[in-house]
Amino acid sequence: MRYKYFETNFILYRVEKVFDMDIHARKIAFIREFLNLQSEETISQLESLLKKEKIKEREGHFKPMSVKELNDRIDKSEEDFRNNRYKSSSDLLAKF
Repeated sequence: MRYKYFETNFILYRVEKVFDMDIHARKIAFIREFLNLQSEETISQLESLLKKEKIKEREGHFKPMSVKELNDRIDKSEEDFRNNRYKSSSDLLAKF
């Protein structure tokens, strides 16, 4: 039983490694092709595509708050302030 577990994990590890290497090789090939581009228009199009993808990825990580969640957060923040559980901007600046 233990051998089977190891074998399964080893196979998964090997598959992940091959996949990672494939991605790595593809990135390197893409960068090489990109460095050989002469067309400013093509470079601009690729930059635009990259920016759009970054925005999509970033938006996918954020979940909008409901009005109730926002009001609850405001209430908690006000309570924290009344109970002296906050840092002033000068405290934060002094730390960094």
